[in-house]
Amino acid sequence: MATRQESPPARLHRRLGHADLSGVGEIRAALREFLGARRRPEETEVAELLLSELVTNALIHTRNGAVVTVTSLPARLRVEVRDFVAGQEPAPYVPNADDGTHGRGLLLVQSLADSWGVTAQALGKVVWFELGAGKS
Repeated sequence: MATRQESPPARLHRRLGHADLSGVGEIRAALREFLGARRRPEETEVAELLLSELVTNALIHTRNGAVVTVTSLPARLRVEVRDFVAGQEPAPYVPNADDGTHGRGLLLVQSLADSWGVTAQALGKVVWFELGAGKS
């Protein structure tokens, strides 16, 4: 009797240089292409928005760039953005009315992701979020 093997997860892995804000658009396009047939358009749009928020934060607030890893599994999508600055835990906050568009990135992640978090590394941290494949 043959056992059914699950296919390995599909992965996208990219490194972005420090202050390379043009990299935000490039990683969004790469994510859109990567997710093309794997995810519904609505989920892809949410993933793009949240990824761009995390990447922008990493590039603006660190000096060593960031590494993006996207893992697509049948039941979920996981997006990780790693930076290389020790001791800086991101925290959502309520921006004041004069803040313009700054300070809302993690609030978006908190609101739109099915789960999210921060994992400390020996050098830096990984900020991640997950979206479920079966949600409407």
